[in-house]
Amino acid sequence: MGIVAGLDSSSAFTHIVVCDTDTGAVLRQGYAAHPVEAKASEVDPQAWLLSLGEAASGGLLEGVEAIGVSAQQHGLVPLDHQGNLVRPALLGNDRRAQAAAADLVDGLGGRQAWAEAVGSVPQAAQPVAKLRWLARTEPEHAQRVAAVMQPHDWLVWQLLGRPARRTTDRGAASGTGYWSAGSGSYRPDLVELALGHQAALPEVLGPADASGTTPEGLLISAGTGETMAAAFGLGVAVGDAVVSLGASGSVMAVHHEALADPHGMITSFADATGMHLPVVHTSNAVRALRGTAEMLGLDGLEELSELALKSTPGASGLVLLPYLEGERTPHLPHTAGTLSGLRRESMKPEHLARAAFEGMLCSLTDALDVLRGRGVEVRRVFLLGAAAELPAVQALAPAVFGTQVVVPQPEQYAALGAARQAAWALGVSRGTLDARTPPAWRGAAAQVLEPGEELPVGRAVRQQYVATRDQVHPGAFGDAV
Repeated sequence: MGIVAGLDSSSAFTHIVVCDTDTGAVLRQGYAAHPVEAKASEVDPQAWLLSLGEAASGGLLEGVEAIGVSAQQHGLVPLDHQGNLVRPALLGNDRRAQAAAADLVDGLGGRQAWAEAVGSVPQAAQPVAKLRWLARTEPEHAQRVAAVMQPHDWLVWQLLGRPARRTTDRGAASGTGYWSAGSGSYRPDLVELALGHQAALPEVLGPADASGTTPEGLLISAGTGETMAAAFGLGVAVGDAVVSLGASGSVMAVHHEALADPHGMITSFADATGMHLPVVHTSNAVRALRGTAEMLGLDGLEELSELALKSTPGASGLVLLPYLEGERTPHLPHTAGTLSGLRRESMKPEHLARAAFEGMLCSLTDALDVLRGRGVEVRRVFLLGAAAELPAVQALAPAVFGTQVVVPQPEQYAALGAARQAAWALGVSRGTLDARTPPAWRGAAAQVLEPGEELPVGRAVRQQYVATRDQVHPGAFGDAV
């Protein structure tokens, strides 16, 4: 028995969990907010270290033998030849690189060319687009960039005392836009396409590898991005999909191979275990619920949920295509939402409320079907986000998704995943664990929901939605679903 730690440096805080290496039981925890505005789009990375130090205060890490690092994804930390910051780090929520991303798409010959090259089409959040933005808008800074890192890479490097060797992992690398999960290699030509010259990139470690050991003897594992760490902390495996309900939505699943999607709807991430995490994003999820609640003059989503359950399946024929901010899946960036099926009998608040929930869940099912259409097995769906606790979501999701739904109890899953990775690296270094098999920690405590007799009802709701979608946006998916 030993103890390990996992830290998650998110966009707003650092959370540390200290766990038993054998079971994953959480022994103690630490937390600290970042000393910067949560919505800031650029930041001095020293703020992450200050937050880390505060979260680890009071002897939290006493007796810890290894630590894993999870951090916010898609940040860009540009360094000069001496390893010093060229400018503040650009964060994943920075949207200034949208034009730069479109420029890169054209520069390589289109969406399909990018999907085949690195498994994703450039988006404003990705480091490759940020490099292009830097080259176009801050050329004097771009010329000084000699190396690029992401937040998790930079934190690991700092914990190790800034050694000559800089490392990352497959998961974090797969979100850069210049590393291919399919080939397991960098595309330096894409860095040059974006930045105008080459830059040093961190060495990509395997899932159970160690980045190094601190002078005090603390082993530091490879670390990974938040998405991959959370999946590892949840314990998802082949046959599992994870649906995240935020303002926008995402669907990811564990798969045995990377998926190059010519439509650009699938982002081909690598996971923290040696497998793959194909992800499909939707632009609209909970924002459709919030918009409907405001339109109906309700105080919040709880009231909207209660109202929706007074309606019947199919919402008396009302169908909401929730494309309120355009849509990524299908690729309709300039469209708007559609409310269809208005009749005198359907023009009631409860039917609109129900249509909002059904529309959101059917849109996410579209994303699930993109993965299913590429051979991804989905036997159960993990449902994450505060909206997963709403009674209307829990009542409708299993039937609409057509599968078992698991609603995990709220936990710091990214930090837990980082700790589990630390336990794996520690075990491999001592010869007690196999590099191909992670430690078998207990799974997340969760509520399990079955579609049961409601499955035919869910299919009917889904058919009504698809018919409306195809009528309003014919051919939007092509052969993708």
